[in-house]
Amino acid sequence: MPEREVFVGVNLVFSLDEGRFSYLQMNSSAVRGKIMKLFDQIPASWQPYLKSEFGQPYIQKLEAFLEAERATQQVFPPAENVFRALELTPFENVKVVILGQDPYHDNGQAHGLAFSVQPGIKAPPSLVNMFKELETDLGIPRPKTGFLEPWARQGVLMLNAVLTVRAHAAGSHQKQGWEKLTDAIIKAVSSHKTGVVFVLWGAYAHKKADLIDASRHTVLKAVHPSPLSARNGFFGSKPFSSINTALIAAGESEIDWRLE
Repeated sequence: MPEREVFVGVNLVFSLDEGRFSYLQMNSSAVRGKIMKLFDQIPASWQPYLKSEFGQPYIQKLEAFLEAERATQQVFPPAENVFRALELTPFENVKVVILGQDPYHDNGQAHGLAFSVQPGIKAPPSLVNMFKELETDLGIPRPKTGFLEPWARQGVLMLNAVLTVRAHAAGSHQKQGWEKLTDAIIKAVSSHKTGVVFVLWGAYAHKKADLIDASRHTVLKAVHPSPLSARNGFFGSKPFSSINTALIAAGESEIDWRLE
């Protein structure tokens, strides 16, 4: 069998197999992920607050794990979107932190922001319930899009505890090191800023309260917006108006929660 050669282009990886070019599933995201260390992907505004983490052994293990996963599996979100939340919400702009657990694991959904999906993708059930509560809380009609980047650009850091997932395998990248890094992000915001509103939905997020200095920040807790729990206290919790009330009390501008 002839030896197969691999050619790496700017955006694509091709193989020359028996005289034919064919597109490989492992595209530029995988190539970049293999070459670029995680710290190099962290947006500049966040690097001073996270630099000490990148000398820790767990980061090297996480990098090795991700390299192996992307070499053999489809991983969401694409490598260039793993730190999209930090990119859209620079450290100095953070006013609100909404914590999620891990990325959506179906095709076309995850793009680096907790609860958000890419344009044109149907909103998952938890996000639908968030929009129902938004309408009840502030009278804002339910958006037709689940793309939440406009919130992020106003200072809402939508941070998952785990930043990657294997396609169609929920929770598959848990306990590989992401949780330590995102805990460090939460601690950095808590330690170096004041008046931030932390939104913790569900028992998993509630455990993160220990990382937050409640004397310096507002912590809002409720059950998760999942259909399994939303009727047990998420509906009627008025999180969006509560966030804005806390921001005004801290001397910050409100979030415009409208998406269209």
